[in-house]
Amino acid sequence: MLKCYHERVTSYFRGTIIDIESCGNFCRQFADSREYKDIIPTIFGRINCYELTILCALGKAALAELKLEIGKLVPALERPLFAFHCHFEQGVIYHSCSIKMIFDGELNKEKFESKRQAVKTLRIPNYDDPFNDDGAKCMDSWLTGDYEGSIMHNRSCLLKERDILITRSHRKPEELKFF
Repeated sequence: MLKCYHERVTSYFRGTIIDIESCGNFCRQFADSREYKDIIPTIFGRINCYELTILCALGKAALAELKLEIGKLVPALERPLFAFHCHFEQGVIYHSCSIKMIFDGELNKEKFESKRQAVKTLRIPNYDDPFNDDGAKCMDSWLTGDYEGSIMHNRSCLLKERDILITRSHRKPEELKFF
């Protein structure tokens, strides 16, 4: 079963920002999409100029259903597409859902900039993030059944990423090699 969170927003940008939460581990021996092959999306969130929508798998039994929904949603997303770490979203969605997503803009200033640092530097609000930009805490929370906390973390990430895009724009994403 999936839980859907929906919120009307007023934003001043064109396109869609994607943010996923996940469980699993990185395969650091690879420097291509295989780095993400053992990571599974648990939450898929998106925001555009008028709405924020989050789909959350309610437990491991619902992960296959979430992957199917992602497969239906991704082709219809309004372009341009943005993410804070495009490689992560691209790699996880490619290996989990067999969809090769190409992003138009990357929201981090440089490859290893943390969202926490960007938010602090740009003086963006926390948006009630229960995990203060700590994705590992979100993963642990989801694994213990705290779906509401995980959804609220994803919501705050989407709003922060929207503010980053509006405040300082985006950069061209680095290419990810798909294997």
